[in-house]
Amino acid sequence: MTGLGPYPLEALGVAGVRDAVARWLRLVAADAELAPYLMGVDRVRLAGHLALILTVALGGPAGDIVRPAAGAWRGLGLTEAQHRRVVDYLAGVLRALDVPAGAVDAARRAFADEAGA
Repeated sequence: MTGLGPYPLEALGVAGVRDAVARWLRLVAADAELAPYLMGVDRVRLAGHLALILTVALGGPAGDIVRPAAGAWRGLGLTEAQHRRVVDYLAGVLRALDVPAGAVDAARRAFADEAGA
């Protein structure tokens, strides 16, 4: 997974990434078909993994990752169509936050890649 590079991650910032992930998880949790997959999931831990993947996808540093955080959605048992919908929710959140289209595409690719799609 590679970052976009030229996207100024500072424009969104750490707090912005966390906010984007929180919004994203709220949308997934509000989806009647997807919500059951989050039952019993440590959402704080999931949010941390998602924020890390999103930061890297937007060109930020990977930090001290011992192993890739990719696979945050993989273990939930989503179908390919459900996973695509999850990624579509992310794209919608990022667009609402005025993240440039190229960066939204990079984030979509990162999360599509993490599911092995």
